[in-house]
Amino acid sequence: MKQKVYLGVDLGAESGRVIAGLWDGSKLTLEEMHRFGNGPVLLGDSIRWDVMRLWSEIQQGMSIAAKHFGGDIVSIGADTWGVDFVLLNKEEEVLGMPYHYRDARTNNAMEEVFQIVPKADIFSDTGLQFMQFNSLYQLHAWKKHSPALLNSAATFLMMPDFLHWCMSGAKVVEFTNATTTQFVNATKRNWSKDILTKLDIPSHFLPEIVKPGTHLGNLRANLAERTGLKNVKVVAPPTHDTGAAVAAIPTRRTGSANWAYLSSGTWSLMGAEIQKASLTPQTLAYNMTNEGGVDDTYRLLKNIMGMWLVQQCKKSFEKEGKNYTYAELEQMATKATALRSIVDPDDSRFLNPADMPKAMQEYCKETGQPIPTTEGELMRCARESLALKYRETMLALNELTGEKIEVLHIVGGGSKDTLLNQMTADLCEVPVMTGPVEGTVIGNLLTQARADNELGSLGDLREAVRASSVVRTFEPNKSAHWDEGIKCFDKLKKLRKL
Repeated sequence: MKQKVYLGVDLGAESGRVIAGLWDGSKLTLEEMHRFGNGPVLLGDSIRWDVMRLWSEIQQGMSIAAKHFGGDIVSIGADTWGVDFVLLNKEEEVLGMPYHYRDARTNNAMEEVFQIVPKADIFSDTGLQFMQFNSLYQLHAWKKHSPALLNSAATFLMMPDFLHWCMSGAKVVEFTNATTTQFVNATKRNWSKDILTKLDIPSHFLPEIVKPGTHLGNLRANLAERTGLKNVKVVAPPTHDTGAAVAAIPTRRTGSANWAYLSSGTWSLMGAEIQKASLTPQTLAYNMTNEGGVDDTYRLLKNIMGMWLVQQCKKSFEKEGKNYTYAELEQMATKATALRSIVDPDDSRFLNPADMPKAMQEYCKETGQPIPTTEGELMRCARESLALKYRETMLALNELTGEKIEVLHIVGGGSKDTLLNQMTADLCEVPVMTGPVEGTVIGNLLTQARADNELGSLGDLREAVRASSVVRTFEPNKSAHWDEGIKCFDKLKKLRKL
C-alpha cells in the first residue's frame, strides 16, 4: 500500500515535539520533525505557559513535515498533560496567559472548596483523585483573583483542545483530558455543572465533550497555506498524554483488569484499564482516580510525583556546574548504598521546591533518617522511594479491581531506567515489561490511523504497537533486603502532607 503519514503534536512538561508517524499498513515508524523546549514562565508572582511560543514552534514543525512528506500527510492531532486550560472571550481572544499547574495560587484551594461541597460528594460525582492543581481548584482560584476575566470567558478549552482550535477552529474538549478537570460526571460522562454552580463558578463556557478519534475538520485555510499542509484533517487523539500512552500498551489482555500500566515520565501514572469508573469508598480512601480512556474505558490510576524528583535534582546539579546525563545519574544510584534514605514522593513539599535535593534532605532529617548528600545517594533515594510507592499502588489496584495483577507494563521515558525497572519488578513481585518509550505519541498517531479506517478495534491498535516496538522484560527477584524499606515507607506515608 501507499505510505500514509500522521502528525502527532506531543507536549510534555519539559519539551514538545512534532512527530511524523509513517504507516505501512501494519507497522508505524517515527520520525521527529521538530523538537523545542517547554516549561513554566515566571510572570510577576505567578508561573504560566507560553502558549503563543508553543503554537509558533508547532507551526514550524508542521512546515518541516510538509516539506518532507507533502501529500502523504493525512491528519494531525495533539496530546499534552492534563488539568491546564485556556479561556477565550466571545471575540475569540485569549483571556490572560494560561497558568501552570504548579502555580501557588491553588494552595489551600481544596480546603476552601470542601467547605462548600463535601469531598465525598465531589468524588461520588467525578471519581477523580484529589490534587490541588485539578482544573476545579484552578477555576476556584480564578474566581477569587480574576473574577472579571472569568466572567468574560465564552469558551473553556483544555490545552490540547486549544491547539486543535488553533488548527481547525473547532471548540470542543476531548474526553480523556476533560476527565482530569474534576468536573466531569464519571457515570454520565458529561460536565458536572451542579458542582460548578454550588461553587459559583460559571459553566456556560463549557463546550461539547467528544471521544478520542473524532474528526474536528480540516486545517484552517490560512494555516494550510502558511505551512504547506494541504487537505490535512485535524483528529482529536486521546489528548491526555497518559490516555494516549495507555492506548499504546502492547498487551494482548484488552478488556481484562489483570494487567497494570505505569506511564513513567515527569509524573508516574500507575493503574489498570477498567470498563466503568470505580466510585467505591475504598477508591476514595486510596485517593485513586478515574480518568477517561479509549473506547469508553476508564483508567483507574494513581498520580505519583514520578521522575520529577530525578529531573529536578538534575537541574540543581547543573546549577552547581555538574552536567550529568540521566544515564550517568543512574550509574551513580546503582553504586550507592541501598535503602539508606527514603522519602514519600507524594509529600506536598516535593510539588515545586526551589531546590529538590534540599527538600529531600530536609525530609530525611525531619524523619530521623541519614541525610543523602552525594548525587548517588540522592538518586538512589529517589528511585527506591518511587519503587516503594509503586508497590503500594499495586496492592491497592489488586484490592480495587478484585483481580491479581499478573504483569506491569511501563511506557514512556522512565521505562529506560533499568535500575528502577528492576526495583519495581522486585517490589511488585510481577514481571515488568518496558516499552514503547514513545508510547504517548504512538497512541496519538495510531488513534489517527484508526480514525482513518486503517485499524479496527483497540486490540488491533495494540497489535500494531507490538509490531512497531521493542519490549524488554524484567523478572522479579525476591529479596528480604526490601523488608526494612517497606516498613520504613509504611511509617512515612502516615506522616504524609497532602
